[in-house]
Amino acid sequence: MDNMSVIIKPLVTEKSTHQQSTLNAYAFRVHARANKTQIRQAVEQIYSVKVVDVRTMNRKGKPRRSRYKMATTGVWKRAVVVLDENSRIDLF
Repeated sequence: MDNMSVIIKPLVTEKSTHQQSTLNAYAFRVHARANKTQIRQAVEQIYSVKVVDVRTMNRKGKPRRSRYKMATTGVWKRAVVVLDENSRIDLF
């Protein structure tokens, strides 16, 4: 798996924006089979920063109504990447 397919997109939410300013931590939606070392290498290569810590979590799909029955949204993986105090990512 190459580094460009590991990171799907950055997550811009209220919580992730707060973590960017206080903890220097950034949230990303990543490929479901990516491990922590692949995520670390991808972020360091794409954004040219120094990664200190990577935390991952598998997010379960939410139940949604689809016509006459209930369905679920897809399962996805989230990664929170903590950067070195001298590194920043400009998402906007």
